[in-house]
Amino acid sequence: MSDTQVTPTESVATDIVLFDSPVFKEDVAAIADADLSWDRYRDSQILVTGASGMIPMYILGTLLAANDRYDLGLHVTGMVRNVKKAEKRLGTALQRSDFTLMEGDVIERHTFERGFSTVFHGASPARPSLHKSSPTTTLKANTLGTINLLDALVDAGGSSFVLLSSSEVYGSVEGTDLIGEDAEGTLQHFAPRASYSEGKRIAETALAAYAAEYGINALTLRFGHIYGPGMALDDGRVQADFLADVVRGRNIHMMSAGAASRTYTYVADAVLGLFFAHLRGTEQVYNVADNAGNVSIRELAETFVAARPAKNLSLDFANPEDDRSYSPVASLGLDSSRLTELGWTAGTNLADGVSRTVRTFEEGPLIAS
Repeated sequence: MSDTQVTPTESVATDIVLFDSPVFKEDVAAIADADLSWDRYRDSQILVTGASGMIPMYILGTLLAANDRYDLGLHVTGMVRNVKKAEKRLGTALQRSDFTLMEGDVIERHTFERGFSTVFHGASPARPSLHKSSPTTTLKANTLGTINLLDALVDAGGSSFVLLSSSEVYGSVEGTDLIGEDAEGTLQHFAPRASYSEGKRIAETALAAYAAEYGINALTLRFGHIYGPGMALDDGRVQADFLADVVRGRNIHMMSAGAASRTYTYVADAVLGLFFAHLRGTEQVYNVADNAGNVSIRELAETFVAARPAKNLSLDFANPEDDRSYSPVASLGLDSSRLTELGWTAGTNLADGVSRTVRTFEEGPLIAS
């Protein structure tokens, strides 16, 4: 989000080999060290869909780290639509005997050779630009994709399905209180952009239906705004734009005063919450959000600038008046008390999480596009 020109050298560094990032390795090792019943995954065949995405890759990495630490004898299969793209992010994971990368689209029905006992379903177009440009693909991935995977799990005699959902399922909720899992908001369901939010709602309904009829252990995680290693610089969301500016040494260009407020959670904390819910929880739905990370977009931008003071960066405002207009708009965050009651806490504050995210691009390894 800057008017500064980017050199050809800078333009290629839009992503990292996430699995081989030192920060990623530290993060997943720390999650695997948590006092959880990792033995429940012993000798399991586990499927992670959308495995090249940020949250799914952290799930994958955590499972492999737990396998290293506890000798669980588990095997993880990562399912992606584009193997060549995924291979760049997975790096040395491809050399492991306890991991297999497979190409496939969840929109299509599959009969899996491996009898998966657990599915972590994260395959879904995540970028808002894709929800607008490819609403049918977005809708199908969340609806047909979920149903197809549930059918495959039932056919394989599997027992557990974990759905990576979103706070967007709540739509517009009245009031100023934090949003609990039983809240019901309104959505403009006939808009193409609703392909994501309504698709996630239908996915949750499908999971509830299969749980009731087939006895599947169903778990839905509704994530707030997640950031961290694994964000591509060209992702398009504000946190990725700010990251790109800091990595490339550019002032952050603000198109507004940045008063809107959102709740940001570091990805490792979010995935730790997922495993707390899966290994300790008894509820079907859990919110995942760090309430301490509820900041305005302007505060987020300032945090990114402060992460590397030696670069002497600042905020540039398209409208000079916005530089003096600073009154954060109250936002509705997610109530994560159901998850914290299991013992989960988000241990990474915003400043540290942003610094760790920037560090991934400083240390690499980078992917040249």
